Order: sequence, then C-alpha cells, then structure tokens
Amino acid sequence: MRRVTVNKISFFLLMLILPVLSVFSQQDPQFNQILFNPLSINPGFAGSQKNMIGVGAINRIQWSGFGEGAPLTTNLGINAPIAPFGFKSGVGLSILNDRFGFNSDIGLNLSYAARFNIKKVDGNLGVGVGVGFINNSINPTWNYPAGGTDDAIPDQKESSINLDLSAGLFYNTDYMFFGVSALHINETKMNKAPLSARYTRQFYLTGGYIIDFAGNNWQYEPSVLIHTDLKMNKLAINSIVRYNKKFWGGVSYRVAEALTAMVGFELFNGVKIGYAYEFSLTKISKYNDGSHEFYVGYNFQLKKEKPPQQYKSLRFL
Repeated sequence: MRRVTVNKISFFLLMLILPVLSVFSQQDPQFNQILFNPLSINPGFAGSQKNMIGVGAINRIQWSGFGEGAPLTTNLGINAPIAPFGFKSGVGLSILNDRFGFNSDIGLNLSYAARFNIKKVDGNLGVGVGVGFINNSINPTWNYPAGGTDDAIPDQKESSINLDLSAGLFYNTDYMFFGVSALHINETKMNKAPLSARYTRQFYLTGGYIIDFAGNNWQYEPSVLIHTDLKMNKLAINSIVRYNKKFWGGVSYRVAEALTAMVGFELFNGVKIGYAYEFSLTKISKYNDGSHEFYVGYNFQLKKEKPPQQYKSLRFL
C-alpha cells in the first residue's frame, strides 16, 4: 500500500475528497461488457440459457496510468438450470472483488430464479431473488504532518460484513431480452465509523434485440442499460455486430461519461473472449490512459451417458 505525505493544502483537499469517495463507493462498479454476464445485476438471469451451464468473468482495470489506488474490479458469475420436483428453475453464484484506494470490497451473492415458459412467443421468464453478503474493508496508510491527525479520517484497518438482498425479472427469447432488477434492497451498511454509510438501492433496466441480415451470417444487436438510484441516472447505449456468431465488434456510449470500443471472438472449444477499451469523456481523462476490460465466458451442457444396451440374439441363445 502506498504511503501518502500530506501537506496543509493536500490535507485540506483530502477532507473534501473523502466524503465524495464515501458517497461514490455506494454505487456499484460499472462494466461495459456486463450484458455478456448479467447475473451480477439481475438474479432473474439464473438458468436462462436453455439447459446450458454458463460461466463468465470480467476484469476491469479502470483509469490505467492513474497510479496506485486506481479501481481494479473483477466479477465472476456461474449459473445453471435446475428442475427440483419437475419445477423449472435456475441457480447462480456471483462473486465481486472491488479494490480502489485503501478500500477492498468483496461481495458474494447466491441467486435463485423460478422459470416460466411463454409458449406463444417461445419465451422464458425468470423471477429471481438473491441473498448474499458484502465485506467492506479499509486499510489506510498515511504520513501525517506533526499534530495533523483528524478523527474524521480513519487511521487503522476497519471492516464489516453485512447481508445484501436483491431481486429481478429477466425475460428472453432467441432474439431478444429484457430485464429489470433491484440491488441492495435492504440498504446494507458499509464500513464502520467514521466512514459509516449505507449502500443505496440500485435499479437496473436492460433490453436488447438481435436482427439477422445478409443471409443470417451477420447479426446486429442494439441494447440499452439504464442504472439509477433514483437520484443519479446512467444510460448506456450499445451497438454490436456479429459475424457467423463467432466474431463480434461494436461500440458503447455511456451518456456524457465514456465511449467504449469492444471486440471479441469464440474459440473452437466454445470459449468466448472479449476486450473493451473505454475512453472517458469527463475531465478525469487528462489524468489517465483509459480503462481496459477483459471478458472470458463458456457455456456447456452436462450430458448423462446412457448405459450400454444389451441385446440378445437368437443365434446365440
């Protein structure tokens, strides 16, 4: 952990920045490729992939070149369909590791979704809930000037583990998807005093459609993601073109915040790999070289081997 020397001017600025960081840290980490792995923002997604087990991971290196303490976030999601007592359902596990500055937060969420077939449109609706915990920790290391300590600034390691609840609906067909979800429903507490705060409820609205053209070898997939806490709103507009369902590329525009370019491909064994580069449209772009995201995904099906059949021949009776 880096050590910071604080003079009178920077100490005053620090007093202004810390409350902002405390409020900002209540917002969920943002990913440009989250629609490739939406379980972390919508528990209703669990089991939606037609008898396939899905595994996906996204690693985001935010503000590259900003220096030590820049946000580094990793998200892992696993989901699978199940049918207890013949009732179609889905289960999922989402793990989030978010590090920024002196903070290191870990979230783990278990999801369950009841799934309903809508035959008229060949669609599938998931009604999901998520239960998990968030472990917030801060481990500051400061070099204060003589007599410069302040009770409002933490000077030792603190951590807290708290319950976290979520819920969501996710509807999809072969050519479209729509989701609405709410995270941090119970507004779980963050760190202990003096940085005592709570996660505010976060709401997500997602939707997208796939359009075939040029002999079905090419597909165009526009989509949107709206993220709000009912005080601040974020809108991301995505546009992706796919070739032969194996290669894709596109752009994403997060209104007034960032512009992102995305590329990806699928290997012969079904592993999907994606990369996104984000250029900030805010003033912070002067102090970093952009943000990088890496995505890896794999969908597979567990097949039960049938026992070999034995046949009797009249010739050998």
